[in-house]
Amino acid sequence: MSDQPYTPPKVWTWDSESGGQFAKINRPVAGATHEKALSRGKHPMQLYSLGTPNGVKVTIMLEELLELGFDGAEYDAHLVRITEGDQFGSGFVEVNPNSKIPALLDQSTNPPIRVFESGSILLYLGEKFGAYLPHTPEQRTETLNWLFWQMGAAPYLGGGFGHFYAYAPEKYEYPINRFAMEVKRQMDVLDQQLAKHQYIAGREYTIADIAIWPWYGALVRNEAYDAAEFLDTQSYKHLNRWVEEIAARPAVQRGRMVNRTWGDPKKQLHERHEAGDFETKTQDKLTGEES
Repeated sequence: MSDQPYTPPKVWTWDSESGGQFAKINRPVAGATHEKALSRGKHPMQLYSLGTPNGVKVTIMLEELLELGFDGAEYDAHLVRITEGDQFGSGFVEVNPNSKIPALLDQSTNPPIRVFESGSILLYLGEKFGAYLPHTPEQRTETLNWLFWQMGAAPYLGGGFGHFYAYAPEKYEYPINRFAMEVKRQMDVLDQQLAKHQYIAGREYTIADIAIWPWYGALVRNEAYDAAEFLDTQSYKHLNRWVEEIAARPAVQRGRMVNRTWGDPKKQLHERHEAGDFETKTQDKLTGEES
């Protein structure tokens, strides 16, 4: 750690990996680094993901659709270990040239349709099945307002606050304060909205709730960055009410287990290929490991 101020060079060059715990997942060029075909299961939807907030959005959505009885939402969830570089394999890059999880392949169509970016996947599934996406122009627009709010806001929470508060190799007051201020503003935006509405976009549970909950629910429940006390998340009472209401949904409880590789072994389902996997293939069942 240097006490000297940093002077940027005229032309930036990538001399070494940086970024702390997740340094190996970032590089300044795109494309595949190795040949590796993707696994394909038998179900219509093939998901390639990890149980991070962005990945959890999609598994919650798929589980909610299955709960409504949409057989076409049956899916195989294949684990992508981003710290090992799975997202730079040639097969994954064909589905998502941006090399980020989650990525979805809908093989119910010919040819299969690729969908990447978590917000795009939620919108695609909502339109395909006619669920969790209101039909009236007013309600649909309000839902999309909040979906795109989340897509724009989350980088400040994850890549900004989360990185500098929890993952950066050195802690600096300026970036932590800068991003803590923004995250608290975002929580206040949500709290004020939820003071007037049961759900984010109004009276209905929508893809807006599904998009926002994995990020801000984890923050409020101290399941992200160990920062709930630092950010005083319990002071946002309407946000807390909504977080717990969403957390009680059975599809949400299942969805947040899928592709999860950390925490309580009972809550880790590394890959999901059948509905029964939640009962028989969690890590505690496979390894005998208890939390």
